[in-house]
Amino acid sequence: MGINIGIDIANSPKAPCRELRTTVIRIHAGSEHMDLMDRDLVVPLERAKGAVDDWEAFLKRNRLNPEIDSVYLEKIKKKEDLELLTPLADAVPTGWITVSGLPDGDRDMVLGSVKGDVVTGWDMLSFDEMESMCSSCPLSWDKGRGCIGAFGPDNSLLPEIADRHGCPIVASVPESVRTSRIFPVDDAGELLRECGVLTEALPQEGKMMVRRYNGPVERMTAAAKAAIEGDCGFYFF
Repeated sequence: MGINIGIDIANSPKAPCRELRTTVIRIHAGSEHMDLMDRDLVVPLERAKGAVDDWEAFLKRNRLNPEIDSVYLEKIKKKEDLELLTPLADAVPTGWITVSGLPDGDRDMVLGSVKGDVVTGWDMLSFDEMESMCSSCPLSWDKGRGCIGAFGPDNSLLPEIADRHGCPIVASVPESVRTSRIFPVDDAGELLRECGVLTEALPQEGKMMVRRYNGPVERMTAAAKAAIEGDCGFYFF
């Protein structure tokens, strides 16, 4: 298992993706607020088979898996099949609520009471759109590839080395991962100091340690500078 470095970009006033990352589009509500829940139109398997003349041809023309146990209308590609099955469909709750289109009162109630997984505006972007935004972002500290980079494996010796050389933030990386700690922006300057200490200390630990850990120290340096520039915290995960 690997450990990564990130900056708290969602809380940076300078991040162009901030609004997208903090705008909730959908939230998984489980069994809560069923009346507001999105629904799929689904035809039970036997009901669908009874309505279709040639089941194998139906599966083929709609590119459906022969192992399906029900028919989701959103998967139907042929207009005539959709028209045939729509009157037979049940509206089945998905577990998700699209909050972006709810009235203000309902939206605030759902966001305040549901603790499930969320889909944000950022999640709705295509990979190419994400890459384009990251490549032009001033806070994309990992050589223009984004605001997340590798610290190393979870058995890295770097925290142990950091502890010996008086670098408490880097020494605490495994614990901060375990507790999901987010370091405030005020600690970014201290992380920079520690990276300077470690750059000088690694040669004392041997050539192997230099080869193994120079990269993580350089990435932590870049992340700390980006956190300061972005006026946001940083974290390890």
